[in-house]
Amino acid sequence: MIKVVLADDQALVRAGFRMLLDIEEDIEVVGEAATGAEALALAHSQRPEVVLMDIRMPVLDGIQATRRISQTAGLDRVRVIILTTYDTDTYVFEALQAGASGFLLKDCGPAELLHGIRVVAAGDALLAPKITRRLIGRFAAAGNTARLAEDQLSVLTTREREIVALVGQGLSNEEIAAKLVLSPATARTHVSRAMTKLRARDRAQLVVIAYQTGLVTV
Repeated sequence: MIKVVLADDQALVRAGFRMLLDIEEDIEVVGEAATGAEALALAHSQRPEVVLMDIRMPVLDGIQATRRISQTAGLDRVRVIILTTYDTDTYVFEALQAGASGFLLKDCGPAELLHGIRVVAAGDALLAPKITRRLIGRFAAAGNTARLAEDQLSVLTTREREIVALVGQGLSNEEIAAKLVLSPATARTHVSRAMTKLRARDRAQLVVIAYQTGLVTV
């Protein structure tokens, strides 16, 4: 069972998501939060697999709540999906830096919502759509990310740097394997090792690092 917390200051938005999720046999809504502080408290008490997190909330915004969740010992299995309107939200890249595992548009369809929750709950990142890569690239190009020192990448082998760059471009493990003439299992191993060395929570964090360090440019 995938436990989910809904965090949005609009009751109607939470009700709409709950209506969709409650009929799924493998998903259980274990709490609703109207503020980031309430979302953080529910992450502590319920230990959900996924928090659907709005950015603009009172008391503690979604970015601050996401950062606290990602930095809190014992909550390393809690994954955050940011809810965004895309065209108006200017903080999605910052949310990914804070530890979010991806994002969904608030007007996404039921199938996309359910798929996103299951993907993130399984430990992957919700970064496949091209729109996500364009969004990340837009903020990187605008100079909203601080370039990290070269020694950030010194722990990686040449092959691992290449792998991180391809992850940053939005390629899946299968696509990386085909491009580098590797088996999917080997590509997956390289990605896992890079995540461990760079202390990245998930694939989303590798994408952020790829842009921050200049492995991927726009």
